[in-house]
Amino acid sequence: MTCAACGTVAGDGAAFCEQCGASLAPVAAAPAVAAVPEPVAAAPVCRACGGTIAADGYCEQCGEPAANERDHWSELPSALVGGVCDRGRRHTRNEDAMALAVAGTTAVLVVCDGVSTVADSDLASLAAARAARDVLATGTAGSSIGTWSALLDTAAAAADRAIADAIGDMAERAEPPSCTFVAAVVDGPTVVAGWLGDSRVYWVPDDGAALQVSVDDSAANEMIARGVPRARAEASPEGHAITRWLGADAETVVPSTGTTRAQGPGWVLVCSDGLWNYCSEAADIADLLHRAVATNGPSPDAIAAELVRWANEQGGHDNITAALARVDAGLDTVQTSPT
Repeated sequence: MTCAACGTVAGDGAAFCEQCGASLAPVAAAPAVAAVPEPVAAAPVCRACGGTIAADGYCEQCGEPAANERDHWSELPSALVGGVCDRGRRHTRNEDAMALAVAGTTAVLVVCDGVSTVADSDLASLAAARAARDVLATGTAGSSIGTWSALLDTAAAAADRAIADAIGDMAERAEPPSCTFVAAVVDGPTVVAGWLGDSRVYWVPDDGAALQVSVDDSAANEMIARGVPRARAEASPEGHAITRWLGADAETVVPSTGTTRAQGPGWVLVCSDGLWNYCSEAADIADLLHRAVATNGPSPDAIAAELVRWANEQGGHDNITAALARVDAGLDTVQTSPT
């Protein structure tokens, strides 16, 4: 037997090497370890029929596109600001987008609703919302209403440029991607809103009358101005046709603006028509929001999730976005001045 440590030949029956003292006991071979196969990822399942999603992203059985992160997401940049964006039940993709921010004591909420009949409007809405948010987040708390209104103009222009950057060359498109735009800046008790299209801003106080701060750029609103009852105008086939928007074919990207000043605590709600289409009047929106607070607590993302759930329960015919900011203030009277 030879010592494995030093190579000295040992006598028969020796247990240890006479030269270095190393053990001469045979070393047992390590047991063989069975190879563990790599886990195989489960094939994605269709949200509509349970079939298999093919490599091209569509269900092999029914053709439904695979679920993606745009179908449903939430944001909660602070305990007082949050929102939820959802595909709804009827559309195959989510053209809505939101972008929220808190800068010091100022909250920024932006919602854009892509035109669902045009390809890539989902890309347009997301690029626009994020670009506008980034501009508005540079504002200074305590600024005048005029300063905030001017920054909303800048934000809308930046959002329009972001659409062009995100989509690329649109010269060959008969219908370029486009979206509505609405943004609210909450600066203490002051709320300044800007919009193009029919996504909305509501002020919902804890006590007192709620208020729609924005004024729709839509065929329905033109009908209402001519004396057609609101319910009939908004339910008409052409009622949701927008008259202003962001995109390459927009005639102007200068938003209308409106302001309100809270005299007490409440909520600023910024939403797409996927929510307000089921609950248009400010008083009805307020009742819905107050019920959501009572059942889901004060967190804005939880309240927004309840508003989205409720809209889906009504049918979910459109994409749905609800973004909220909490206002705690006690100044002046509530006034509004759309321009």
